[in-house]
Amino acid sequence: MTTSTPHIERTLEISSRTELLEQARSFVSEAARTFGFGDDDVSNIELAVDEACTNIIKHAYRDNPDGRIRLTVSTSDDLRFTVVIHDNGVGFDATHYTMPDMREYFLKPRKGGLGIVLMKRLMDEVEYDVRQGRSNSIRLVKYLHR
Repeated sequence: MTTSTPHIERTLEISSRTELLEQARSFVSEAARTFGFGDDDVSNIELAVDEACTNIIKHAYRDNPDGRIRLTVSTSDDLRFTVVIHDNGVGFDATHYTMPDMREYFLKPRKGGLGIVLMKRLMDEVEYDVRQGRSNSIRLVKYLHR
């Protein structure tokens, strides 16, 4: 007997407001549960999406609440769960990003700065596509392991 996973393709668009992050988390968690992920993976996906959207609000839109964030969730037969998050704010140049030295990081009092590290640890793939002045997207992938 084989079990199949449901094919999912959904889109949600929200304004760049932190009070709407709950909508984004609920949107992806419902899709992740429908696809078959358990509580731990659903929490990890929610947290990664929250971090990505927070970075967009804070850095791409610089806290301007008039920006738009579009989340698209899709699944594939190879058990891949993909969340693509689009914005039209200031692009993030991932080619200049270096992972922080965690020992150094905790020696100096700092607030924030670990969103990318967190996303990379929680998801199986994290990719940026920046088209300066046009659009940006981050692609988060998690594989369902059976």
